[in-house]
Amino acid sequence: MPEFAIYPSLRDKSVLITGGASGIGEEIVRAFVGQGAKVGFIDFNADATAALLDALDGKAEAEICDLRDIDATRAAIGALTARNGAPTVLVNNAARDDRHKWQDVTPDYWDERFNLNLRHQFFCAQAVAPGMIEAGGGSIINMGSNSWWEATGGMPAYTAAKAAVHGLTRSLARDLGPHRIRCNTVVPGWVMTQRQKDLWVTPETIDRHQKRQCLPDLIEPVYLARMVLFLASDDSAMCTANNYMVEAGSI
Repeated sequence: MPEFAIYPSLRDKSVLITGGASGIGEEIVRAFVGQGAKVGFIDFNADATAALLDALDGKAEAEICDLRDIDATRAAIGALTARNGAPTVLVNNAARDDRHKWQDVTPDYWDERFNLNLRHQFFCAQAVAPGMIEAGGGSIINMGSNSWWEATGGMPAYTAAKAAVHGLTRSLARDLGPHRIRCNTVVPGWVMTQRQKDLWVTPETIDRHQKRQCLPDLIEPVYLARMVLFLASDDSAMCTANNYMVEAGSI
């Protein structure tokens, strides 16, 4: 494992992460804890949340919440704010890349996918922005996806929602920039989370994907977390309204 950077500007900073109990989100939670930040995360999986909190030995706070319920999401953010202080870093990580055929998509399914993969990103940003303004600045990091850049098929509602994340990022960057609130998108390639391994990783799919990457190595969640840390830190003070690719040069 490489030796990674420590960012002094992240120590004691209040950080909010959505979808933090597993996968990329869990790695992001662990990374911020390692920086000495005050970490709060939201997830709907109570068992995974409890397991992570236990593993972190009290070094993070969490709320159980379905992010599709905006009132519940606002309440969860309020509860974490009461314990950790107003977040000056928001990581909009939560999403699900369930596969679906275009022929089978109904209006209700389309709306549910957008609620799950896009809508909460805006409302989380809306909820934390006043506190960031009062603090004199902050960083909002939205998780996008390389799937639509690659013209990936088999999940049109997901790829459409993830493409829209980039528009949301740039719009928020413009609106919140005067308050020194930065907003960026992190763009993962195919990341080897346990969910991906359980559902879609086979020798054939790995071989095909590696041929599309410039780099030969598979992408582990830790590398997404490291990019998020950089964008949350003062080291990236002049970075906003942009995409930061962590996809091993996938084409």
